[in-house]
Amino acid sequence: MKPTPYAAATPRVLTAVSNDGQSLHVEVYGPEGAPAVVLAHGWTCSTDFWAAQVRDLAADHRVVVYDQRGHGATPPAAGPSGYSTRALADDLEAVLATALAPGEKAVLAGHSMGGMTLMAAAGRPALRAHAAAVLLCSTGPSRLVPESLVVPLRAGALRTRITGAIIGARAPLGPVTPVSKALLKYATMGPGAAPDRVAECARIVHACPRAVRVAWSRVLAGLDLEAGVRQLDVPAVVVVGAADRLTPPVHAYGLAAALPRCVGLDVLPGVGHMTPVEAPEAVTARLRELTAAYLGDGGSGTGTAAADRGDGITETEGEAV
Repeated sequence: MKPTPYAAATPRVLTAVSNDGQSLHVEVYGPEGAPAVVLAHGWTCSTDFWAAQVRDLAADHRVVVYDQRGHGATPPAAGPSGYSTRALADDLEAVLATALAPGEKAVLAGHSMGGMTLMAAAGRPALRAHAAAVLLCSTGPSRLVPESLVVPLRAGALRTRITGAIIGARAPLGPVTPVSKALLKYATMGPGAAPDRVAECARIVHACPRAVRVAWSRVLAGLDLEAGVRQLDVPAVVVVGAADRLTPPVHAYGLAAALPRCVGLDVLPGVGHMTPVEAPEAVTARLRELTAAYLGDGGSGTGTAAADRGDGITETEGEAV
């Protein structure tokens, strides 16, 4: 793993094998026996995307991160059929089986496509066995292209068509340049994003192979995980940047309304789509709250948090960090 400005200790590296034989690169940080957190990154990202959370949480948590198919150190799928929401769910099940003990509970978090991974796996036995609570960052279950605000036009067929062409573009991203960083910041980050964080996101996103980026874009364009949201019957917190153009807050409000046990909705002022990098303190704080509330017994997951009322939503406007 390349060193980053948020670099953590050397991980324990594992290999998970998915249902179709796909190998997955898995990294585990922190002390054995500590409360477990499993983090799933988004489209065009990698384990490096969670480096700020790893650095903070690994002091007293066991943190599991993995590279989705074709991202980071995980090889691409063997063919087009290897890119699907089923594959996302299969891969998460494989990671949970590899990194956690049988029946061990963990807090699961997903950013963007990682959040969609949790929705896709909502009805799976492994998620039900291992999920004590979930954190959904900057994500949505459907209508990703029509709801995107990347193209500054009124909602409608023209905006949807142009947005789809941009998201599915086959053109290579090329090297990281001042122009590419400015474009990435506009599309994926808030207007006040710090230059070092923009540069970090650009480094990660530009490293994603073009063919992998395009293959997953096709999956996202046709996404429909509304049923999965309703099956995600564990305590859930939703986090979104108020300035998110890729998965704008309309998705977060819909998730909060549809999740069976939503216990929090954070709208972060001035923050864009890359919440774990743009607002690392806010995301990490929510992860710590969830582990304290639902893994306070050290990971057996048998405790019940007072915050999990199951009958309402706590909405906060988190401070941009």
